[in-house]
Amino acid sequence: MSREITTNTPQPLSTSLFQASVYKPAQGRIVRQLTALAIWVIVALGCYRLSFAIGSGFLGIPAAPTLVPMVLLASGLWFGFRIVNWPRFADFLISVEAEMAKVTWPSKAELIRASIVVIVTIIILAVSLFLFDIVWQWFFNLIGVTS
Repeated sequence: MSREITTNTPQPLSTSLFQASVYKPAQGRIVRQLTALAIWVIVALGCYRLSFAIGSGFLGIPAAPTLVPMVLLASGLWFGFRIVNWPRFADFLISVEAEMAKVTWPSKAELIRASIVVIVTIIILAVSLFLFDIVWQWFFNLIGVTS
């Protein structure tokens, strides 16, 4: 059964963006840090690409190819930090980490066996699709649909 997670102080994201506090700092650290890192990498790569896409005369400012991505990078880094500390999202990430701890992970031998089964199944399906393709080509050539 699932239950809705509620916080003591439900607040919209817009008000949470302008606070510097860390919400429940000892809980869900790994998932929250990895989520923030993923957001930061996406923002950094986007700003990097934007710096090449902006022309030198953008908005009449010669330094725009550097200035605009830097401003967006700073705001994106702040947003990544704040979103993982927004109570609603942070509670979700804390729950995710708690569920991940409950999962029974397979042993190395079981993982290898399962991977072999999947790989062999994919190879068998690929070969069978290839053979069906040959049969259909032969059939369509026979009835004159293709040359």
